[in-house]
Amino acid sequence: MENSFIRILSLDVGEKRIGMAVSDVLCLIAQQLETLTRSNEADDFSRIRDIVKDKEVSEIVVGFPLNMDGTEGPKAAEINRFIEGLKKECDVPIKIWDERLTTREADRILRAADVSRKKRKKLDDKLAAQLILQSYLDSRGI
Repeated sequence: MENSFIRILSLDVGEKRIGMAVSDVLCLIAQQLETLTRSNEADDFSRIRDIVKDKEVSEIVVGFPLNMDGTEGPKAAEINRFIEGLKKECDVPIKIWDERLTTREADRILRAADVSRKKRKKLDDKLAAQLILQSYLDSRGI
């Protein structure tokens, strides 16, 4: 089914989980998706590929962990490797987006909402993905 709208998928890639969010078709609002519990890269990529197909995603934005001074650290190298693998599995453009402080901001928001520590762990990743995507969408000036 062809349409003139696009959707953008955001990934907050961690060691144990991948938080995910997707834009609306107008690319104005980021909406949380489920958090993917990581097993192995092949399964992770397969699940992401399924989401790209199911949600008709035309672009992926991956949160990129820069150091506070803007330099790339060891985590950035891990994300670069992840992206290279993902590019082989998903036939859509993949972009990186500065994720500095998004996990901390997600935790702050959940604390302010008086969400328990146990529930915060489950919600942090997808809220971080939503914050990454909303920041990216807002930067486009649409």
